[in-house]
Amino acid sequence: MRVVVDLNRCQAYAQCCYAAPERFVLQGDEILAYDPAPPAAERAAIDRAVQACPVRAIRVEHDGPAERAA
Repeated sequence: MRVVVDLNRCQAYAQCCYAAPERFVLQGDEILAYDPAPPAAERAAIDRAVQACPVRAIRVEHDGPAERAA
């Protein structure tokens, strides 16, 4: 799984930080730091972060067919 954040679209609402605090951190007022390759065990939290983003700046790319089916 690979997490991609469109930093041009991100408006620093920080909803992802609440949904997956171990993987998304707002540094200062507008700098989003995130883990682009979280472990598969974090998939539920990452999915919550994707859904929580009000501007849809986060997407998940899956590495292979087995991961997509999980």
